[in-house]
Amino acid sequence: MVGGAAATLTSIEERVLAAEIKNEPAARSTLPAVEALQLPRGKIGNLEISRMICGGNLIGGWAHSRDLIYVSKLVKAYHTDEKVFETLRLVERRGVNTLLTNASAGRVINDYWYAEGGKIQWISDCHSMDQIKSAINDGAHAVYLNGGQCDKLVRENKLTALTEILKFMQTLSVPCGLGAHDLETVKACESAGLQPMFWVKTLHQDNYWSATPQKNRGSVGFGRSVDHDMPHDNMFCTNAPETIRYMASLKRPWIAFKILAAGAIHPREAIGWAFQSGADFACVGMFDFQVVENTGIAAQALAAVAEKGRARPWMA
Repeated sequence: MVGGAAATLTSIEERVLAAEIKNEPAARSTLPAVEALQLPRGKIGNLEISRMICGGNLIGGWAHSRDLIYVSKLVKAYHTDEKVFETLRLVERRGVNTLLTNASAGRVINDYWYAEGGKIQWISDCHSMDQIKSAINDGAHAVYLNGGQCDKLVRENKLTALTEILKFMQTLSVPCGLGAHDLETVKACESAGLQPMFWVKTLHQDNYWSATPQKNRGSVGFGRSVDHDMPHDNMFCTNAPETIRYMASLKRPWIAFKILAAGAIHPREAIGWAFQSGADFACVGMFDFQVVENTGIAAQALAAVAEKGRARPWMA
């Protein structure tokens, strides 16, 4: 029967899925009885944060699924409140003590804290001054201005507006930072003397099929071209080597996000690479069924870095 079933796997999708099942039996079998795990931590200000951070895009439905137009709705349908609670309980058991997600998730996070007894910390991704205020009111432990918004303000030469938002955040009693997809955003802010407590900057490799060819890469704009060789919400860090070099010169903590290129790169290839490349924290969006494997990979990767060292010192 096994041979007969294998013979029917004719599509690429079926063969890839079969290979994953064959290669990862241990990760699947550990889900029913999950062992507790401790992960190393760093600090931003007085906030102690696990080196791996749980990303919230999957919970919020921002799937970055290229041309698969149904995926964001599917993600939202999957993540009922109870599924979010299950995921966060599992994340905490596996040593991740911080969630990074948008201010719009304040209600479900508060339900997790006060109805479910959860302890996870929350770094809020904010698009505006109003969202920053909302996140603080909802108990966020740290806030930062979203990378897309920072990129836009820099592109439009509105550094004054960006400066005012940062100044407001700096009056708050929690750590505050700035985000970026484009490296030019980080450079412009640093050149202008802006001093966020931390950066949230994309970092990923480009060795995946849907990556935009080098000659057609520009600023990260999440384009929607119908030309396969042009941007289509498929790249979030267009110049990883330059990003690594520049971030090595900064003394601020760096949370690297989109390290899996929104699911195009396997965590085995991405998590250790991100830490070795200089990230102080790696933000990884995870479904519940990915948590055990991903945290295990992170633990091994961090142990390897502790043993071998890395070029950029830990900044947190």
